[in-house]
Amino acid sequence: MPDRFEILHKDLAGRIGRLSTMHGTVETPALMPVVNPHLPLIPPSELQEMGADMIITNSYIIHQDPALKIQAIERGLHDLLGFSGPIMTDSGAFQLSVYGDIDVSPLEILNFQFAIKSDISVPLDIPTPPDVTRERAQSELQITEERLVQAASLERSGLLACPIQGSTYSDLREKAGRFARDLPFDVFPVGGVVPLMEAYRYRDLVDVVTAAKKGLGSGRPVHLFGAGHPMIFALAAAMGCDLFDSAAYALYARQDRYLTVHGTGKLEEMSYLPCCCPVCQEHTLKELMDSPQKTRLLARHNLYVSLAEMKQVKESIREGSLWDLLETRCRSHPRMLDGLRRLAHQGSWLETLDSANKSTFFYTSTEAALRPEVMRYARRIDRISLQGNVLITDDSQADTAGFAHVLHFKPPFGPYPAELAETYPFNAEVPEEADGAAIEQAVRNAKDLMRANPEAKFSIRLRREGIEERIGGTNGI
Repeated sequence: MPDRFEILHKDLAGRIGRLSTMHGTVETPALMPVVNPHLPLIPPSELQEMGADMIITNSYIIHQDPALKIQAIERGLHDLLGFSGPIMTDSGAFQLSVYGDIDVSPLEILNFQFAIKSDISVPLDIPTPPDVTRERAQSELQITEERLVQAASLERSGLLACPIQGSTYSDLREKAGRFARDLPFDVFPVGGVVPLMEAYRYRDLVDVVTAAKKGLGSGRPVHLFGAGHPMIFALAAAMGCDLFDSAAYALYARQDRYLTVHGTGKLEEMSYLPCCCPVCQEHTLKELMDSPQKTRLLARHNLYVSLAEMKQVKESIREGSLWDLLETRCRSHPRMLDGLRRLAHQGSWLETLDSANKSTFFYTSTEAALRPEVMRYARRIDRISLQGNVLITDDSQADTAGFAHVLHFKPPFGPYPAELAETYPFNAEVPEEADGAAIEQAVRNAKDLMRANPEAKFSIRLRREGIEERIGGTNGI
């Protein structure tokens, strides 16, 4: 139902949107804390007070507990958990992935989710793990899609999720996305990816998610199952993920692990609490470690950090600086940098989704040479029509007499009309010493421009040594 999701702002493939549910509208990207229906570490009402607008819980666990099952049917899911906002329910696919089988049919668990008034119900898909044989991935994807067709035919009052599977086969993920976009679903989770994140295989994660996104198209809300660590939010949002679920805030707390946007610390190895959340403001490290409420307090810190990072991601999308945040976050771990570089090589796809008007472009890494803004200019540079004498220079004091056109030169863009110097993206802040990737792209653009204007006579006067020769000198390529 396209009218359930409205996109407000865009940056890269990320967006700020509004998702409408039975129990209210949620602004995305949004983090859904995972709530254990048996023993929530933080009561759901407190999660709401902390800023969680939506939560996720496991309908299979509720269904298998006779007392909880009766209460959920009689009182409804929201009254059972004490949470008035939207609640998403998982179907038991996680238990299926761990134990190999669960004692409930796909239709039974889906109808149960409908009965307890879940805001977003999830059919029981087959969560195929990474690196299985192609035959297994295809077979399990076929079973999932058969179940999805059956689920789509059922009457419901809430939203219905359509999991995208396919293991680590990008073509299967894209095919599954195309299959899903033609069915009447509302939210599209990318599943089977938790093992990739646990193994820090962020490059493979980028392949899986972008393939699914290409199949789905750009207008549908996407949920990245199991993406609960704040260090990954910027990368996932840049790929176009809108909903995230976090059990990490609680799981890590039970292991005395302290979340930050840069990684995870162990309390016994720390000397300070480098955070300004209420927990860290009100406790010293020793007080936290000695507290009988240590696990609960640490869970609150972990969630505060996670919710704050999601707000930072949204602010970056709104102001058009998501790439800058992404570069910062992806330098917290070498494997995260692998993910950034793989996403950078999706520049042509990102360019079709990215907004053309943003705040100032900051060039801070070699990956920025593949930013959508750079790719967009490279693709359009042959639209510049030139005749007569043309000067390409990076010297603002250069003598321009006798030239019909003056082009400024700035890596990674290369030559561009002087009249555009104060406009985005040519007002970019770049290092005085350009790196190899920026120079290579700039030289490539210069050559393409000269080829597109064979009747013009080009003169190149650059202060940067060696670039003139690479471009081809006066009136040559």
